[in-house]
Amino acid sequence: MNELPERLLAGDEGVARLNALIHALDDEEQVRITLDDGRVLAGVVATRPSLQLFRPDDGDQGYNALLRLEPLEGDAAPHYLWLDRVIDVTRLGSA
Repeated sequence: MNELPERLLAGDEGVARLNALIHALDDEEQVRITLDDGRVLAGVVATRPSLQLFRPDDGDQGYNALLRLEPLEGDAAPHYLWLDRVIDVTRLGSA
């Protein structure tokens, strides 16, 4: 996925928030994610996201991280979520 996130976080507070979310998302952990638009998704963390630096053409650089959330069961397509949209992570156990 080579898309740019809609929002980039900068500054110590934004980077600390992303890092806290990253550390809450262990490989193969079953989680429930609450997004900033009110949606709640449950799934399995494919692999822990990594903090990424983006430098768009407008010159405003910032950070974000992409989460791949696999379905808890079945063969539904995974969700790809930018962590700046995540409000809460609840751990449900290991896969």
